[in-house]
Amino acid sequence: MKLYTPDNTVLMDVSRVTALDGNLVIEGKIMGTMPMKAVLRPAELRAGLRFVKPGLILAALRMLFSKRA
Repeated sequence: MKLYTPDNTVLMDVSRVTALDGNLVIEGKIMGTMPMKAVLRPAELRAGLRFVKPGLILAALRMLFSKRA
């Protein structure tokens, strides 16, 4: 999975998400070269759920079925 900046350059290329010791570990490369591992703790995941609103869920579902690249 790739995450892009607003000017359409690759910011992060996520290669793996795994569960480890009750956390999620996200592995990938930033800016195409710098390897990194980020740990998402349960408290941070719960805090992030406040961003998930019904409109965002509908937008994500539309993206899944969109023909745009």
